[in-house]
Amino acid sequence: MNNVFVYCEVEGGKIAEVSQELLTKGRSLADELNCKLEAVAIGSGLDNIGQQVFPYGVDVLHTADDPRLEPFTTLPHTSIVVKLFEETKPQIALMGATSIGRDLGPRVSSALHSGLTADCTSLVIGGHEDKKAKKVYEDLLYQIRPAFGGNIIATIINPDCRPQMATVREGVMKKEIRDVAYEGELVKLDVANYVSDEDFVVEIIERHLEASKVNIKGAPVVIGGGYGVGSKETFDLLHELAEVLGGEVGASRAAVDAGWCDHERQIGQTGVTVRPKLYIACGISGQVQHRAGMEESAQIISINTDPDAPINAIADYVITGDVATVVPKMIKFYKQNTK
Repeated sequence: MNNVFVYCEVEGGKIAEVSQELLTKGRSLADELNCKLEAVAIGSGLDNIGQQVFPYGVDVLHTADDPRLEPFTTLPHTSIVVKLFEETKPQIALMGATSIGRDLGPRVSSALHSGLTADCTSLVIGGHEDKKAKKVYEDLLYQIRPAFGGNIIATIINPDCRPQMATVREGVMKKEIRDVAYEGELVKLDVANYVSDEDFVVEIIERHLEASKVNIKGAPVVIGGGYGVGSKETFDLLHELAEVLGGEVGASRAAVDAGWCDHERQIGQTGVTVRPKLYIACGISGQVQHRAGMEESAQIISINTDPDAPINAIADYVITGDVATVVPKMIKFYKQNTK
């Protein structure tokens, strides 16, 4: 088994942000394993993909360029990835936990009998000793994710089957360019050798795309509200605080289920992942499902009536008090002390 592989999602000739994050993580894993980082991009008009991918430290980029391959359709993309993995035999394969990755990943892992861990929040290299089989494994991929409804953090390994496959949600990994002048090898795949006519039995006739109206992932300040906020009226105060701080409002699942906030603002295991410079948690208890979506924030302030709330364990500053009392004071003093 050889290198670390990343499947890059392409839309309109541009690499998806989650793929850039996985390339960053893949480069660090490849460095630790002393192997190459490879990537595959499938679509149409991929001439400039190398310029987007190589700076992340990619050693080999495989491209499958054909007008029939964009937009994404399940069968041809699966055939290309499966056959490419059979040829290159990667030891690790990473995909985004997007609608595409959640469709493609299970099909590829099933065809290769490799197994797949979905929605990982961390990926680490480590060893394992199987005492029953009296085997010692080295350089395994620890695939870490919340399990049993988020009540525990599970570390999953795949000792014997390859590739070790995992999907990761956008925002979980840090995106970082290795070297803008990094030079890798470009391998153009002959699409005819990887697909058949049967792969194109499904044709996309029309697509409707709607851009998200909320850029919570890119906000430098996020005000997160939980069920402890108490009401939709109090939740409106969070929007006012976000406005004066130049940030965005997020919410826990409990607050979204209560109807106090839109689902597109949900932060956590079943929502988006954010890593702002400042995260203010208002009335959030801090269950592991929510922490998975915000614990990488640079600085965390917790406002909670419960001094023993789990969120306080990861907070840099804790304000013990009622959100309805504390937030108006923050709004007032911030307006008074800012230009």
